[in-house]
This record gives sequence, C-alpha cells and structure tokens, in this order.
Amino acid sequence: MAQLDLSPIGNCAVASLVDTKGVHRWFCFPRLDADPVFNALVNGDDPQTGFMDIVVENLATIHQAYIRNTAVLETIYETKAGETLRVLDFAPRFLLFERNFRPPSLVRRIEPVTGQPRIKVRIRPTFDYGKTKPRTSFGSNHIRFIGDERVLRVTSDLGPTFIQDEAAFLVDKPVNLFVGTDESLSQNPDSLAKHFLHETINYWLDWSRKLAIPFEWQKAVIRAAITLKLCSYEETGAIVAALTTSIPEAPNTARNWDYRYCWLRDAYFTVNALNQLGVTRTMEHFVRFMVNTVFGEKAELNPLYPIVTSTELDERQADALAGFRGMGPVRVGNAAATQKQTDVYGSVILSAAQLFWDERVDFAGGLDLYKRLKPVGHEAVKVALNPDSGVWEFRGRSRVHTYSVAMCWAAAHRMGLIAQRVGEDKDAAEWKAKAAKLRDAILEKGITKEGWISGAFGEDIVDASTLLLPQLGLLPAKDERFLKTLAIIEKRLLRNGFLLRYDEPDDFGLPETSFLICTFWYIDSLAAVGRVDEARALYENLLSHRNAAGLLSEDLHPHTGELWGNFPQAYSLVGLILSAYRLSRTWEQGLWHAS
Repeated sequence: MAQLDLSPIGNCAVASLVDTKGVHRWFCFPRLDADPVFNALVNGDDPQTGFMDIVVENLATIHQAYIRNTAVLETIYETKAGETLRVLDFAPRFLLFERNFRPPSLVRRIEPVTGQPRIKVRIRPTFDYGKTKPRTSFGSNHIRFIGDERVLRVTSDLGPTFIQDEAAFLVDKPVNLFVGTDESLSQNPDSLAKHFLHETINYWLDWSRKLAIPFEWQKAVIRAAITLKLCSYEETGAIVAALTTSIPEAPNTARNWDYRYCWLRDAYFTVNALNQLGVTRTMEHFVRFMVNTVFGEKAELNPLYPIVTSTELDERQADALAGFRGMGPVRVGNAAATQKQTDVYGSVILSAAQLFWDERVDFAGGLDLYKRLKPVGHEAVKVALNPDSGVWEFRGRSRVHTYSVAMCWAAAHRMGLIAQRVGEDKDAAEWKAKAAKLRDAILEKGITKEGWISGAFGEDIVDASTLLLPQLGLLPAKDERFLKTLAIIEKRLLRNGFLLRYDEPDDFGLPETSFLICTFWYIDSLAAVGRVDEARALYENLLSHRNAAGLLSEDLHPHTGELWGNFPQAYSLVGLILSAYRLSRTWEQGLWHAS
C-alpha cells in the first residue's frame, strides 16, 4: 500500500476508499469526518477488522477501473478455471424529486459474468476508531452491526447468515449489498441496486459532460474534478482537505494529521479550480459555507473549520489503531485550528470576490456581502505584520511570514476593487492606500541582500510559498526579484523534479518529501516566466506518478517516487487542474494546428 493505490467512491455525503483488490479500507460513517467503520487503512500491515471485501476461491487475476467519467468503480476477478466475477462499487447519487439524492450508504453489486465463481463476503466494521467490536442482530434480509452510539446496517438478497459466518457460496446470480443507515429498503435489493446503478452512472456522465476542460490531459482533469467533488460535503458546502487522517507525510515519522476538515488556506485555489471547470454550484456552495461558518460576531478567523459547526476539533490519538503500515499515531481532530495564520484573511476575501464578478451564480456579491467582508478586511490589515505560524502551520515557532503578509495585502487590494464595484468609492481609496503600505513593507523587509524574496521578514529563508506572489498580483513574474527567487528555489528545494516546501528543520526535523502542490506552483512559475517546455515536461512527469486510479495524495518521496500523506488530497487535485489549464494548448491549436 506504499503507493496508496486507492480509488474513492462517494456521493458528497459519504466516501469509501477501495484498494486494487476490491477491499473497502476506509469508510467514515455517516459523513466524511465521522468514525471510520472501515479503518483497515490505518490499522497496521495485516488488519483483521475494519474492512469489507470478497474472497474468491482459486483467484488468478484482478482488473480494476472506473466506469468512464463516473465515480462508479468496477473490479473484475478471474479464477484459474476461467470463471469471471464483476463487482461494482458506488455511493448512490442522482436527482430525485428535484433534489440530489445522496443517502449515507454504499452499494456493492456482485455479478457472475462467466461460470459460477465461489466466494465469501466479509464485512468487519468496528466503532469508536477501532476500540469497539460491534454486536450483531438479524432480520430476514439484513444484519445490523451495533455500536454504543451507531448502527451500521447491511441489507442484501444474500442471507444474513452468509455474512455473519462468512460462509462460501456459488455466485449463480447477482448479489447486492447496501451498507449504511438502519433503514429498510423500499423494494427488493436487486431491482433497487440496478436502478441506483443506472441513475448514478447517468448522473456522473451528465456532470462530467458539463465540465469546461482543457484540450490536453482531459482524462486526468476529469478524474481530478470528480474526486474533488467527492471531497465536498454537500449538506453544508464544505470541502475537506482530504478524505483520510494520519497517512504520514513521510515514512516512519510522526507527521500524521487529520485532514477531514476545511482549510481556509486552500479555499482561494479551490474556488479558482471550480471556476475554471465551470462547476459553479459546488463553488457557490463552498463560498456560502465560508460566509455562513466563518463570519461570526468576531473578525478573527481560524485556519480550519469542521464541515459541521458543532464538531469538536480538539486533537487526540486513536490508540486502538496501529497507523498506516504501523506508522502511528492515528490522530483525530487538528490542533492547527487554534493557531494564528494570517494568510487565511486573504484566502476568504479572494474566494468571496468571485461572487462580485461572476454572473452565473445565484448567491451574487453586493453591498450586503461587502459589509460582511469589511471586518475581515480590517482584521487582515491589523494583523498583517504580526508573527504567525505561517501557511505550513509550524507548531513550535512564529515569524512574520512573507506569504502571510502578501495574502493580507491581497485582502486589502481586493477589498478596494470590491468597494469600487459596489459603489463605495471612498472606501475603495482607503483600501488601496492600506494595500500600498503592505506591499511596500513586503518589498522592503521580505527581500534579502541578494535580491530574492525570503519566506520570512528579516531572515534568509527559501520557501516555496513565495512562488505564489506573481499569481496574487504583488509583482510581475518576470520581475528581477522574482526571477532570483525562482533561481534559489530551484537550487535549494528541487529534488528530482519535485519541490520541497522548505529545506530547514521544523518541529519534526528536516522534511524529506515533496508537498505536491509546491511542485505545481513551480510548474506554473516556469510557464509564467516563459519556460513552458520545461514546465510541460515536469507536469507530465508528475502525472506519471499518480496512483492506479489516476490520483495524487499530499506528498511524494522524490527519490523513491512513493506517494505519502493524506489521500486524495484536494490541494493536489486543484494543482493538477489549474496547471493543466495554464499549460494546455487551446482547443483551436489542438484541433487545427497540432504538430
């Protein structure tokens, strides 16, 4: 599992990660940030509980792929005798009664294709992060796994004894499993599974068909877009940073974090990606989530928020789980929620700014939203030059981080543009003056004696986040100061075509893996300064390191090529999407002027 060869299925209420053998290794129930009833992914090398799978007798080969442009996963098992079995895994999602139907449940359909393979069905959930083995009860067509606070129900046209005893049987007709809430099905499992499958496939095909995609790398972008959609929790509009917790950033380290929350740091880039894709409804819901959740009575913002406001974020360890490949601890919650990260003010305002210019959205920006943003903008100016934990969430120190100040500058700058847009001309002039002072401070205190941009004021720190300053509009990409910054970043942070975040020790020592979004930033920077051929070559190289499902996690080891970190990482998906748009030939060039 070092390569994290996992394929997510989901419906924007729940999601499950399925490995290349068809094993469900991670399923949080009943929502994306809940207790993982399937948790084998983070329970050592050979977990005996926390999964759902099938055991095929005399197995020879397994082939797996998504049904094209959908979140429906197909796994084909072939026995040594030539018998073939098809398994379809999905979470139902489609339009029903003019609303999106997305129950917190999974469907597994097992179909004989040739012959009658002999199999066992194994379903072994646990509760309370692996601490509690469930009790069971039976009905005529279902088995209930009962915990102290929750019940997981499996309804099937397979007798519950076969599930309870894991008894072998011949598959001479389709077998359907509905895994989720403790509710009866409205019709027989076979009919309902076929109906749900048909409608879910059609939903994803229609959704994918409406994407605005670049001419090149279409399959990669579509898969990333679908997966980014699966990271959204539609009930509130939040988008989680990843579907997992505690996949280490590097082997045998304690860099294990819970990413099943919404980071404001990622918001601006996520909104940009959704806008490019034309996924306006998801984009609008995400911005609405920020407005509803983030804007309270106080202007101070936290770095991250739960997908439902009542959720606790206090960090603790789930000691009953051994960790990914035994590399614990497994963490629940995230202490970064209490940090001071001043870049988040810019992220929120840059994200909300979309609503003031995008004519497609219903939740359009106007004077009322501007007034709600004003306290956030004022707070950004107030705290801009204060030390903070930075975009990389250092736990043991604070500095005046250049990127954080730049995002506060961007907050003031965009507030000036928004004020002008809504007719508040006096405010606009004041915002622009405040932004100018912050820009002057960055270009005075953030520049080293050698003329490159440091990661922190008054220090010589090489930091990949400084690559974003031209994208924010602080200075042109071909400005001499940025060209020098790009050069020293290449010299100090580049490893085999992949970029580190920084090269100095942090709370856990020297970093050894590449944070993949940084490599995408580097690729974008190369393109911006005119080194397009180099950028395209590095982009192709990065794509070649995706897993079997065509997806990326958070980190990659630049020497072994192994994927590390939480999965699938929304930040990496966003980077893949945005770089594709920046590098791709236009449709006209591709169709009529291809070399």
